[in-house]
Amino acid sequence: MWESVYYYRKKEKRQQHYKQEVLIYGATPAGITAAITLKKKGHDVRIAECSRFVGGMTTSGLGATDLGAEQAIGGLAMQFYEEIAQHYGIEKCVRFEPHVAEHIFKTWLQEHEIDVQTEQFIETVLCEDQQIQQVVMTDGTTYEAKQFIDASYEGDLLGHAGVEYIVGREASTVYKEIYNGVQFGTQHHKFESFIDPYIEEGNPASGLLYGISDEAVTEQNGTGDHRIQAYNFRMCLTKELKVPFPKPNGYERNHYALLLRYIKAGHWDAMKLHTPLMNGKTDLNNHGAFSTDYIGMNYTFPDADYEVREKMYQQHVTYVAGLLYFLVNDEEVPLVIREEVRQWGLASDEFIETGNWPRQLYIREARRMRGEYVMTEHNALQRIICEQPIAIASFHMDSHHCRRIVINGRVMNEGDIQVPVKPFMIDLRSLLPKKEHCTNLIVPVCLSASHIAYGSIRMEPVFMMLGQGAGTVAAIALQEGKAVQDISYEQIRPQLIEQGLVVEWDEAFIDDPLRRMEETFWGE
Repeated sequence: MWESVYYYRKKEKRQQHYKQEVLIYGATPAGITAAITLKKKGHDVRIAECSRFVGGMTTSGLGATDLGAEQAIGGLAMQFYEEIAQHYGIEKCVRFEPHVAEHIFKTWLQEHEIDVQTEQFIETVLCEDQQIQQVVMTDGTTYEAKQFIDASYEGDLLGHAGVEYIVGREASTVYKEIYNGVQFGTQHHKFESFIDPYIEEGNPASGLLYGISDEAVTEQNGTGDHRIQAYNFRMCLTKELKVPFPKPNGYERNHYALLLRYIKAGHWDAMKLHTPLMNGKTDLNNHGAFSTDYIGMNYTFPDADYEVREKMYQQHVTYVAGLLYFLVNDEEVPLVIREEVRQWGLASDEFIETGNWPRQLYIREARRMRGEYVMTEHNALQRIICEQPIAIASFHMDSHHCRRIVINGRVMNEGDIQVPVKPFMIDLRSLLPKKEHCTNLIVPVCLSASHIAYGSIRMEPVFMMLGQGAGTVAAIALQEGKAVQDISYEQIRPQLIEQGLVVEWDEAFIDDPLRRMEETFWGE
């Protein structure tokens, strides 16, 4: 039997109280850059992180950076990629091994003497007069601060603080968007031929194959719902110094019956998006109709308690690990495929503490704040140009599938949409809650954006830049003694530019940004 990383475990209560000027929740790339920015400005800052590790997805398998336009990268994000390149002794590098990224982040934290408290899960947030006063963790640890930054992928701090947010897809009518809400007829990651969904082909009474929803489909394109795009793990694989794919606890062969039927129909693409990294390693991501995305199994994750999240986390581990084990070992899988997959294994020198399994579940989307300003597809498609730019996003608007259903007797995936964009500006106000909800919180990850606009913004380099911007705003708020919403953009902008951040886009930066977007179309 094989054990992997845990998401949450109960810990004994302790009476530990921390007081600092700024508390950052989440040692994600955004949380790290925010902390460094504040430290450089002389402020006392601490990070509380739910996992045992730092760096989020950047140190957990997402080594093939979804970059978009590289000229849009600035500040500490640019420094990160420069240090990656220096490590490998080359001029430029945006594909890296997880342990290299982790070393850089840990070095930064150590050099700036930033304390990171791990395994910290929020129990309550104490607020008074629209200000967070204190955060209490499930193990009894308390954090008191003047300013707070929620840099988590889940948006737990903003949620517990009573800040308005949404989970799911808005109807396209909410912001007069085209690409939001339910999306049928996708051109990507679809079943490429008619695949029967029933256990006994042609017999609905036999029941559906595992993973296919039995819901009646009545919506039209653009309908809003509670569903969120699928999660997975970004797998770091190798052909050398490899660990054979383990058989996970709870392995169920029937969970892959649909994949087997699809393979027998002549389709084999589940491991096609297998991007080379350095030193013979790869970043395996979801590709095709049936792959590493655990479609439809995460809807309640953002608002679930930690015990439920732990169960869902382990279900995702079992599903992805079971998929790889199935492809190598099941005798019904064609031999040529088994031999192809058997060449690969988990990298033996990555994720040592967790059985060579990535630590961070790829939470592509959870809570999204409803703040002072909402980023929408109108921003991404440059129909609206924001007035207070803080960073640039440039990856295509990207949502993975949200459910697997039956329509007219065939299995179909629903929710995938990928729309190329040119680089566009992100408004500072999308990081700020509405003033009536909270005046001392900044949210650089689960920021205020529609589902489809968030699909472009949610890239790790962008999070690094937004975190740096959040740290800048928090520093000014401390110095001025003001609500974060009351700080003048004219105060913020010069400091962002001084730090090397790119806040406005000039078409002269790149010959054909749309072409660059299309070249990276399959990445995220």
